[in-house]
Amino acid sequence: MVDPSNGHGPPIIGDDYAHLVDVSCFIPYRSNLIEYLVSCNYLISSMGLQVLWSFGLACLDVYALRIKQDLQNPVLVSLFVVGDWVTATLSLAAACSSAGIAVLYSKDLHFCSSSSHIPCGRFELSVVFAFITLFLIAISSHVMFWILTTV
Repeated sequence: MVDPSNGHGPPIIGDDYAHLVDVSCFIPYRSNLIEYLVSCNYLISSMGLQVLWSFGLACLDVYALRIKQDLQNPVLVSLFVVGDWVTATLSLAAACSSAGIAVLYSKDLHFCSSSSHIPCGRFELSVVFAFITLFLIAISSHVMFWILTTV
């Protein structure tokens, strides 16, 4: 992200963005699932914010590559670090709460076995993708913190 010439920023942000799209696609969006979607609204909102943040950073990377400018400004890098940490914290909270809801529905309430119109497998898959995305966000945050210490 900071040094556009090395090309390390766009692949990390691209991986984040790809897994965020996976999470959004596997969350069920049907009209008869309004009460089910309420439980994953936080996951949808958090991943939507992460998509916007990652897309903005990707656009900034592309712009910096086009004009061949170095982004090694301590204030700018610290803004990126704080933004990554905020979105990582929100994503962690969303993934953990959605995993808790998935366990509640499937194991405790037996809601998935008694109700055939609820695609619990899709919701569990979206939680898995949320944790994969969280892992990639953590790598990105760690790299950004490392870059901040070198600026």
